[in-house]
Amino acid sequence: MKLSQRVSNLKGSVTLALAASAKEMAASGRDVINMAVGEPDFDAPRRAREAGIAAINSGAVKYTPAAGLNSLRQAVADHLRETRGVAYGVENVVICHSAKHALSHTLLALVDPGDEVLLLDPAWSSYHAQVELVGGVAVHVPPKQDGTCAPDLEAIRAAVTERTGGLMFNSPSNPSGYVWSRSEIEELAAICEEHDLWMISDEIYGRLVFDDAEHVSPTSISEAMKERTILVDGASKVFAMTGYRMGYLAANADVARTVGDLQSQISGCPNYISQRAFEACLIEEPEEVKDMIATFDRRRRVVIEGLDRMGLKGPQPKGAFYAFPDLHHRFDERGSSGFCADLLEAEALATVPGTAFSAPRHIRLSYALSEDRLVEALDRLERFLSDRP
Repeated sequence: MKLSQRVSNLKGSVTLALAASAKEMAASGRDVINMAVGEPDFDAPRRAREAGIAAINSGAVKYTPAAGLNSLRQAVADHLRETRGVAYGVENVVICHSAKHALSHTLLALVDPGDEVLLLDPAWSSYHAQVELVGGVAVHVPPKQDGTCAPDLEAIRAAVTERTGGLMFNSPSNPSGYVWSRSEIEELAAICEEHDLWMISDEIYGRLVFDDAEHVSPTSISEAMKERTILVDGASKVFAMTGYRMGYLAANADVARTVGDLQSQISGCPNYISQRAFEACLIEEPEEVKDMIATFDRRRRVVIEGLDRMGLKGPQPKGAFYAFPDLHHRFDERGSSGFCADLLEAEALATVPGTAFSAPRHIRLSYALSEDRLVEALDRLERFLSDRP
């Protein structure tokens, strides 16, 4: 059976594939430490669980509007007013089956075949795949070459052509943990306004910022920038609700209505039970959230200290839950992919090669693990490096 042209070059998610390999190895009896998956190791908040159970016990688990429950959409609008300082109404919000789903449907709504979309490297691997699946052309813009993974705003400006429709923005960054400053975002906003570009702002890690870092949403820069920005967020990271599959987008009413119509034809309404669970967390933030953020910060410091001890350089992670050391000097001709494969085989330590994020000098380490497992993981990495030629 002939497959469509759009999927001819499609590959599965690198991070999910590595996580699956780690689980298979663990099932065979090896003590695997999985630093490949971007999933909090905490349980979903009690408030979410109780709301989900109440929804089930009500018996009234039915279809909702395609764009989600109006009460949840209002809760998202209220949440954004409180956390980003911007005003949205129900008509601006669409509840989706995940943040990834919100990203892909937004691209379907915005991108025509041949449109260029700028990806600001290092960038999450699914951005590239999603742009190509909707017929767009993914244009990768490298960061500054100083090892910080800071954005090169002049390179971004130079990458804009008459075919550029918009860009995908992510802060705090997966994979680097870099958090854009307000001044950097203001300059990026100026580029968007000058060239009439839309921006998809992936803010799924927005609450996970540390030290002196501040999460700034592009929607808060100006009313004009809010109009050209599609803000995407969800429940997976800060509420540890990965399996609930809850995300949303907030955008101008035309984009939101169009994505809602797409959803009505392609996927239907999001899960009712998960919507109620997410709504409960937005109406009153669970007490577990602050503790979880503080725990991530402690783990981050463990990883930074361990990498420093090994003399490994890389961007200083001030957000999300990833470290992104530069190990290119220890790679062989197979690059970061070969290094991560050897590390998994030799030490049962699963990591993600930087090639997945257009950053071939690096590997990504998730610190969504207990501190004792992180210490063991760093010991395994150090042992592997000491044994490697």
